[in-house]
Amino acid sequence: MPETVARLRYHQASASKVRQVMHLIVGKEVNEAREILRFCERGSAETVMKVLDSAIANAEHNDNMPEDELFVARAFADEGPTMKRGRPRARGRYGRIKKRSSHLTIVVARFEDDELERRRRREAEVGAPARVSRRRRVAASRRGAAVEEHDHDHDHDEAHDHDEELVDEFEVDEELDEAEVDEEAEADEEDAVAADGEDAK
Repeated sequence: MPETVARLRYHQASASKVRQVMHLIVGKEVNEAREILRFCERGSAETVMKVLDSAIANAEHNDNMPEDELFVARAFADEGPTMKRGRPRARGRYGRIKKRSSHLTIVVARFEDDELERRRRREAEVGAPARVSRRRRVAASRRGAAVEEHDHDHDHDEAHDHDEELVDEFEVDEELDEAEVDEEAEADEEDAVAADGEDAK
């Protein structure tokens, strides 16, 4: 069973606090583990999420394992170096402060072929949509954006053609108006000539 590891060293939190978060995701599918960490209120949940994302990226890029076939095989935190600090207290005493650190390790692995087949059959029976990896979601989103941009350009071209038709109709209306003006001017001239003839009589 191929495995991929991601590590974070010298995290500024005690190992006992980080272990409480890591125990929540051991044995879980990576998408389910992400959901658990997203809604976890522990302070180290965000850091553990980053290490998990790093392990998934390593598995996809280095070992060519798809994200939707991975699960968290192991996750543990080891003690790191402790920085000794202190603060003056009453009566000349010295209060010791220990700033602990930890080393985080998350191991993701691919499900066995039998387990993958069983999960696919179960999803087909239940009718639940299969979880799609982030890479596939991003690719689908980009394809959708390209289609929308093409449709927008097509609509823009149609609107441009419609504007040209409006301009042509406006020019025709102007020509008709000019013809009407010319006819009115000729009629006025004929009326003026007729009026002059009557005055001459």
